[in-house]
Amino acid sequence: MDAVARFAAARVARLATVGADGVPHLVPLVFALDSDAIYSCVDHKPKRTTALRRLKNISGNPAVTLLVDHYDENWDHLWWVRVDGRARILDPDSDEGTAALDVLAAKYPQYVDRRPDGPVIAIHDLRWHYWSAL
Repeated sequence: MDAVARFAAARVARLATVGADGVPHLVPLVFALDSDAIYSCVDHKPKRTTALRRLKNISGNPAVTLLVDHYDENWDHLWWVRVDGRARILDPDSDEGTAALDVLAAKYPQYVDRRPDGPVIAIHDLRWHYWSAL
């Protein structure tokens, strides 16, 4: 399986953003790859606040990194895929926001029954980096 396919098949990624103060911020999130874009959204899962730091950071600095990885006790099976890109915040009712939510719902059935209505993160200008033990 190639790096892009491994990334696309992963169920969770870690999103890294950087705040105006230069402090990195890392959070796990669900995502979907659609051709040349990666999408995620603010969904109904409980959060301490709706003013999410990742959204504030993206608004101030659109450079982001996503990481997926696989660990196994057999270290021959280790791998990771990192994607660097530029993020934008979309309204979920915009054309791209609606299409992004459709792509996310195709990957995560939870979004079919309870469609997210929060902001959508769209990541473009993807640059791929990967490593595999084999």
